Amino acid sequence: MSMSRRRRAQLYRGVQYAVLFIALAVFALVADWGTLRQAFFDVEIAKALFPEVITTALVNTAYYTLLGFGFGLGIGIVLALMRLSTVPPYRWIAIAYIEFFRGVPSLLVFIALGFGVPLAFEVALDMGVTVMLSLGLVGAAYMAETIRAGILAVPKGQTEAARSLGMSPGRAMVSIVMPQAFRIVLPPLTNELILLTKDSSLVYLLGLSLGQFELANFGRDALNEHKSLTPILIAGLLYLVITLPLGHLVRRLEARTAKAR
Repeated sequence: MSMSRRRRAQLYRGVQYAVLFIALAVFALVADWGTLRQAFFDVEIAKALFPEVITTALVNTAYYTLLGFGFGLGIGIVLALMRLSTVPPYRWIAIAYIEFFRGVPSLLVFIALGFGVPLAFEVALDMGVTVMLSLGLVGAAYMAETIRAGILAVPKGQTEAARSLGMSPGRAMVSIVMPQAFRIVLPPLTNELILLTKDSSLVYLLGLSLGQFELANFGRDALNEHKSLTPILIAGLLYLVITLPLGHLVRRLEARTAKAR
């Protein structure tokens, strides 16, 4: 007699649980817990990292991220409006920018602005300016397309109603369309903030002083000093302190947007 679909599903789940339990049991028996604890969970090394890892590395990571996000958002809004412009050259410029910076690795942008521009033009860029430009220029390309999609998602009737009240196209865009578009694109923009938080680790290329270290650079420097992976683990957990609340915020915003629709 053949099993019912429900019974087969229960049996399949049971097999999966059994495989997972066996794998965990084998790992628990085979793993050298003393070596793992010393490599990843050395309490004394972890204590030595505080409070500098918070007051310097975590704060700098948030600072670099906000610099890049703020600059990128401003450029992204301009690019989105250019992309929607009825003037063809504006659209061509916006498309060229977006395609270029979405196709170029962030690492290459950091190298170009951190070393190439100073060498080619014999100018000394401030470290904060370099970080802002490097993160912002790349982030703007993604944010521009997100904002453009949000503007297009606003019903055309909103613009028509604003125009019937005597508003100019620019006034209607600023007062009516953009506020609604930002409510729509807030979740993906928050996702972009998470990505920029992780991309801020590329700042290590710029040769920072100790007071300018962000989490990845701080973890690498402490790794070389203590010969342990504990600093890398601490740095990773502190990245999660930033990204997990943002991820939770994205899910709440997405749920609220879906409910509103």
